[in-house]
Amino acid sequence: MTAPKSGPEAVPVVRRQGESDSVFWEPSERWVRATAGEITVVDSRRPVLVWEPGRPVPLYAFPTADVRTDLLRRTERPASRRRHAGATVFYDLVLPERTVGAAAWTYPGEDLADHISFEWFGREALDHWYEEDEEIFVHPRDPHKRVDALPSSRHVQVEIEGTVVADTHTPVLLFETGLPVRFYLPREDVRLDLFTPTDGRTRCPYKGVASEYWSWAGDADVRPDIAWSYPDPLPSVAIIKDRVAFYDESVDVVVDGVRRERPVTYFSRPSR
Repeated sequence: MTAPKSGPEAVPVVRRQGESDSVFWEPSERWVRATAGEITVVDSRRPVLVWEPGRPVPLYAFPTADVRTDLLRRTERPASRRRHAGATVFYDLVLPERTVGAAAWTYPGEDLADHISFEWFGREALDHWYEEDEEIFVHPRDPHKRVDALPSSRHVQVEIEGTVVADTHTPVLLFETGLPVRFYLPREDVRLDLFTPTDGRTRCPYKGVASEYWSWAGDADVRPDIAWSYPDPLPSVAIIKDRVAFYDESVDVVVDGVRRERPVTYFSRPSR
């Protein structure tokens, strides 16, 4: 393969499904920007989505011409578990009021040699990311995954240790690739008086910011922050606004009279 040139089709599409030790990537035509304070660090109309081995979500790589490289300073490879697919060239991000160590890197090999990637989830080097004019969170959206929020007339009940805490015939079912279906329930059909509000807050690239969380106020040994809501979800899932969802991994859900098995996922955390 030849080294990348300019334009949306400059970087070849390389998708190696099933090769868990390989990096694969594909060009995107989304306009992507990233800011730190008032400084625009990345402004690119030709980003590349990169999937690293063992990482289920993509990152972006940007042509160096689309990055404020004057803010980058070559640094040592960090002694962390995340090696970014064999990258050996790392950069500190030097901002007026702070320096973020090893915030950016380049991938080895010719195909992405003139591209730079930045840290995202778990160690945000930049304050805000945008695809077109919509802010995105946690990681870039994967074009090969989807999220569908569908209104339903199914009868959904949620129980905690035998206590019915929600009962509705008007749920919204949210189907997200790779995760169990989530049931978003009208607030008036949830016994929120049995829960205690918390200061929990999470972000999702597909749904937005969940800024309302509740923990079970009873004696049952269940995980904290067991229920959540999106007061201002992203437009594509606006239908879940103000509805309440539960971690089905830690509660019992009965749908149309049939008790569902509890799924086992990353969210199957130990109880409190």
